[in-house]
Amino acid sequence: MTEDRILSARTHTDEEVSLEASLRPRQLDEYIGQERIKDNLRIAIAAARKRGEPLDHVLLYGPPGLGKTTLASVLANEMAAQIRITSGPAIERHVLAAMLTNLEPNDVLFIDEVHRLPRAVEEILYPAMEDFEMDLPIGKGAGARSVRLALPRFTLVGATTRYAMLGAPLRDRFGAVYRLDYYDGDALSRIVRRSAGVLGVGIDESGVDEIARRSRGTPRVANRLLRRLRDYAQVMAAGVITGDAAREALSRLGIDELGLDEVDHKILRSIIEKFRGGPVGIDTIAASISEEADTIMDVYEPYLIQLGFLDRTPRGREATARAYEHLGLEPPRGRASEAQRPLFEP
Repeated sequence: MTEDRILSARTHTDEEVSLEASLRPRQLDEYIGQERIKDNLRIAIAAARKRGEPLDHVLLYGPPGLGKTTLASVLANEMAAQIRITSGPAIERHVLAAMLTNLEPNDVLFIDEVHRLPRAVEEILYPAMEDFEMDLPIGKGAGARSVRLALPRFTLVGATTRYAMLGAPLRDRFGAVYRLDYYDGDALSRIVRRSAGVLGVGIDESGVDEIARRSRGTPRVANRLLRRLRDYAQVMAAGVITGDAAREALSRLGIDELGLDEVDHKILRSIIEKFRGGPVGIDTIAASISEEADTIMDVYEPYLIQLGFLDRTPRGREATARAYEHLGLEPPRGRASEAQRPLFEP
């Protein structure tokens, strides 16, 4: 399944959640990458501390695996506050009411996949975010009434991979909105070095570079590859991840030098070989490789577009000259053959 692939940016198991927690930075200075966001947050945190107030509500959006949950935990630590973590699909009205009434002043409430909040739950958040009050229904039928409860001043941090699906009434109540971008090679290398130190893994610079290059611009993927290569090195390479060991292990895992796996190649080859490079609709691509259209759009397409391998046009998806060249194929006449610099530099 898609979510079980090693290059998936989503968390797979409870064990992986535990390992990720051990690798997460706790302070803003330890958080690698996203420099513009960190600079803005430093100012907001310093101002909130001086006023003795909680941070304004924060919305973080972007592809999965880029550190939204980690950043929420860092914000709580910087504000010396407790963090309560939940996710949109798991919240019901009575659950959210209980969470809100049990918050302490300055606490951080983190809601992952906030775009998936049920409408009835979302409406409870409106007065809670604006006025720090909550309407609590009492009774049923004709005798039902509503009591407004005062809530402690708190910070809501929402995270979403689908910014466009977030309703405008909720979106407008966040005081700060930040998009997390894919990480460049230097930032990923620093993340791999730090994680290797935390895990006690022996690794040289060429091993670091190989992992960073194939991590799809995503820290979660980098850490997952590091753990897989740690196992390989312990058995096959005297416990040290060298460049040669990394290349051999990643080749066995079916991950090429740009971090593309079998499904990425199937998508590109389908467009090129079955549909002459496109344009072709996403549903047609999905049917041709027996994959869900939403999965292609959410999981595979963003990275292929960042690499400059796919163009999304009004008529459908087109493979670029860079995609042909990466697969060792000759671009058709009429399609630009010069290699363009990718939007994302791995």
